[in-house]
Amino acid sequence: MKKIIAALIISLWLVGCATSPTGRTQLAFMPESQMITMGVQSFHQLLQETPRLDDERINRYVQCIGDAITQLPSVQAQSSDWEIVVFDDLSANAFALPGGKIGVHKGLLSVAVTPAQVAAVMGHEVGHVLARHGNERVSQSFAANQGLSLLEGWLGTTDYKNQGAIMSALGVGTKVGVLLPFGRAHESEADAMGQELMARAGFDPRASVTLWQNMARGSSGGTPEFLSTHPSHDRRIDQLNEGMASAVTLYQQSGKKPQCQR
Repeated sequence: MKKIIAALIISLWLVGCATSPTGRTQLAFMPESQMITMGVQSFHQLLQETPRLDDERINRYVQCIGDAITQLPSVQAQSSDWEIVVFDDLSANAFALPGGKIGVHKGLLSVAVTPAQVAAVMGHEVGHVLARHGNERVSQSFAANQGLSLLEGWLGTTDYKNQGAIMSALGVGTKVGVLLPFGRAHESEADAMGQELMARAGFDPRASVTLWQNMARGSSGGTPEFLSTHPSHDRRIDQLNEGMASAVTLYQQSGKKPQCQR
């Protein structure tokens, strides 16, 4: 059995090499249909464990921002039916999952205080999905040391006995909405993609720098879950500034001005 699993892993490694949207080589061999199933099921679990925010004005506000991003052609190519939910949770978190699912915590709005800053976060999270970072993490976990247990979870049952490991690989913790770190390469890539997405959607990309400055001030007493093992604030801001000129050009060329009022 060990030889069979080893041969399977090597085969998947050879056929699973892919290129991310920014040109980075990645190992992502899980079928997209499987990733969508895992993403949707994980989202449903989160909905069962934490309440939705019962504030129509905030829901409309976040939906307006999310719609501007998810209606972009590149995002529609991933999923044509995105669902956006605001959770009644005071942590400054957000996430996106394969299958077109986006979660935003109420607490994020105390740090991302303008529509463009919220768009920077949502664009970043959607960037993780477009770049198949969840697939990459699942593939790496399978190939590294969890092949047998994850194989049982994915193929041996329909209710996913290893849901915690699956959600962790997708970037969502077993606690409601707690993000587990994707790693610095993934975070930097999602930053760049999110900056482009928000600009194409009609949000000023310069707000992305202000957002992370806000995050830095908010983390003075400790690192928020949202930033755990992420690039340093200064490094992240430097990378955003490196791509700012082209992002501003995309923003100016978009001709869009989403009217999302908080």
